[in-house]
Amino acid sequence: MKTILLLIHKEFLQIFRNRTMLPVIFVVPIVQLLILVHAATMDMKKIDCVIIDKDKSSLSRQLLHKFVSSPFFHIVRTTNSVNEADEIMLKNKADLIIHIPDNFEEKLFILNETDMQLQIDAINGLSAGLISAYANSIIANFNSELLKRRSGYKTTVSSFKIINIEFAYWYNPSLVFKNYMVPGILVILVTLMGMFLSALNLVREKEIGTIEQINVTPIKKYQFIISKLAPIWTIALFELAFGLILGKLFYNIPFEGNIFVLFSFAAVYLITALGFGLFLSAISNTQQQVIFMAFFFMITFILMSGIFTPAESMPQWAQEVNRFNPVAYFMRVIRMIILKGSGFQYIRHDFFIMIAFGICSLGLAIWRYRKVA
Repeated sequence: MKTILLLIHKEFLQIFRNRTMLPVIFVVPIVQLLILVHAATMDMKKIDCVIIDKDKSSLSRQLLHKFVSSPFFHIVRTTNSVNEADEIMLKNKADLIIHIPDNFEEKLFILNETDMQLQIDAINGLSAGLISAYANSIIANFNSELLKRRSGYKTTVSSFKIINIEFAYWYNPSLVFKNYMVPGILVILVTLMGMFLSALNLVREKEIGTIEQINVTPIKKYQFIISKLAPIWTIALFELAFGLILGKLFYNIPFEGNIFVLFSFAAVYLITALGFGLFLSAISNTQQQVIFMAFFFMITFILMSGIFTPAESMPQWAQEVNRFNPVAYFMRVIRMIILKGSGFQYIRHDFFIMIAFGICSLGLAIWRYRKVA
């Protein structure tokens, strides 16, 4: 035990003397939480619109006023030219074209129906869906008010029993996207700490030639592995705690679950990440090699983890492949604990799977390290 403690002390000194690792440990979490949370958002705060109002009636003005008064829509141009509106959208200066044709009001009062056109820039399908939902909501609200005015409010009330629908969104009542993104960013942060630092720490020993000196010492394999991984495991858990504090201070992220359950799962998850990083370093000879491999796996794991969109929306074959993605398990569990308040009984299946991942990952890394020792 004394040997392990001395080696861990040596590793901490080595880590904090490394100018490459220090920015990764202290700067990356601040950058990710203070910048990426605002950048990686699906909220539509500003939808640039071009208006083509060829009817210029009181009814068309009332409808357009609904869009103007909405906090989501920003009118960049009002024109009568379809070509000019198309040109603005081609220049990427407009997300939506609202086209109200001639005789809009007249058709509505004579034929009880009328037409209008919404042209949406659908390069980004998710944004286009949100724009369509916002616009259709405004039009539906306007249509409802118009029907009440035409039929008479008293007649409507006396003829039909009113059904009052109230919506309640569980776990994220205000639909704040930051509440959804901050836990995901924390998963990336912990994974980055565990995988990258463990991989870089060991391969650096190879580059400077000290790995051969360690291999000829009486230090046992398990002592060497523990001394290499324990400091990074501790640092990663510290980063998780630091990230939770920043999330609470800057974004007032709710924490409904048990902190012990979260850190227990994170501790097991880190064994998987550390083992995988150790495996990558064992099959690499330089830091450049291990960075390229770690970057490849990190991008794949993160994009398939469901950080932006639910993993359940992926094709069935991709969901089957995702069963072997440890990041996807942690991404789901951390949101369940922080936002839902899920206890251990609701995540125990994922917990035991993560233990199996950790055993396999660490076992493979140790086996490969023995091969090259």
